Amino acid sequence: MKQTDNLREKLLQLWVILLPLLITQLAMFSMTFFDIMMTGKYSAHHLAGVAVGSSLWVPVSTGLSGILLAITPIVAHLIGAKKKQDVPFSVVQGIYAGAAMAVVIIIIGTIILRPILDSMHLENDVRHVATNYLLSLAFGIVPLFIYNVLRSFIDALGKTRVTMVITLSSLPINFVLNYIFIFGKLGLPALGGIGAGIASAITYWLITLIAIWVIHTKRPFMDFGLFNTLHRIHLRKWKEIFALGLPIGLSIFIETSIFSAVTLFMSEFGTKVIAAHQAALNFSSLLYMVPLSISMALTILIGFEAGAGRHKDARSYSMLGIIGGVSLSLVMGLLLFIFRGEVAQLYSDDIDVVKLTSQFLLFAVFFQLSDAVQAPIQGALRGYKDVNITFIMALISFWVIGLPFGFILTKFTELGPYGYWLGLITGLAVGAVTLSFRLRYVQNKNQGYKGQQREDLS
Repeated sequence: MKQTDNLREKLLQLWVILLPLLITQLAMFSMTFFDIMMTGKYSAHHLAGVAVGSSLWVPVSTGLSGILLAITPIVAHLIGAKKKQDVPFSVVQGIYAGAAMAVVIIIIGTIILRPILDSMHLENDVRHVATNYLLSLAFGIVPLFIYNVLRSFIDALGKTRVTMVITLSSLPINFVLNYIFIFGKLGLPALGGIGAGIASAITYWLITLIAIWVIHTKRPFMDFGLFNTLHRIHLRKWKEIFALGLPIGLSIFIETSIFSAVTLFMSEFGTKVIAAHQAALNFSSLLYMVPLSISMALTILIGFEAGAGRHKDARSYSMLGIIGGVSLSLVMGLLLFIFRGEVAQLYSDDIDVVKLTSQFLLFAVFFQLSDAVQAPIQGALRGYKDVNITFIMALISFWVIGLPFGFILTKFTELGPYGYWLGLITGLAVGAVTLSFRLRYVQNKNQGYKGQQREDLS
């Protein structure tokens, strides 16, 4: 990364950071996308099983992985402040913390998984698929968390194209493994949704090993000597990582878990509704990769500028990110509205599931606008290391307002399962508005920015 002097240079640098991030996010998401889509072609029961399994796994994995995103602003601030020598120690401690978190979640999951699934009103086939899908994924949790740390380090240096290449190289492998394990090729039995979990776990190991090799052998990463010194576990550094990362992870967990909670509530409406809901949610999540990537780019760029004390430049990046996110969201929402029927057919050959999915996708159109504002602002606030208030706002928006409102609409109106989606949209909208005020407050509070503003006026 480099310092920029005008709006044109900032827009160019934002694009250079953003595009590889977007491609990387799309590639990472494609693993889940292939799981859902290919399992849906196998059978509706297996699709429902993967849907239930994902509803339990995604909030846990994204929430805990979100804690490790603290490495991005930590490293970005160190680079901006020209403290390169402190970077390896921070990253290695992040790896230790990630591995420890992975082990803990495996142990807890082993204990509570079956009781949770047994408490749900699921058909036997659906429960069987969900259980074994999650057990298969468990073998890839440790490398996945380590990869998130390594990726945060690479991205914080502005080398987002590297993580893009790593992830893209694993996509064809994941697709082929899905095809083999789901449909039973090369003499192996057809495992359906369970095979999708196995394929994803293997892929997580591959991308982690590739990332380690790149960091150890390629510049500029090898110049940091990340693996040259065996650092001891340093709990004080863990405290710094968790102090910054926990609010980030909890905010992500709150947002993703509410979608998972809705999926679990959908079980009362039957297998086809679960399958259609999950298909629509999966595709809307695919579109969410755009504002999410903008969010990640803003964390990197604003962290770099804030670390160097250039707060006016950080504010400019915030503006560019939000405007870009809203513009792209309007285009994507329009295309989704027009082609929602064709999108639904990608997920299932069952006529009823296709029809239900198409109706759910109508609500997904409105997701895009709120996400386009909320996600970039969250990324900007993380760049400023302002994360605690964001967590509280997310908690209120989704769990105090969004979910209860959706429950009321579902139970006391004729909207049925669509009521939950309207509640989610309401939660997203409230979050977007409150975060907008928070970002403005943080920027105005920053004395460095006020000082630069006065200089510009004089």
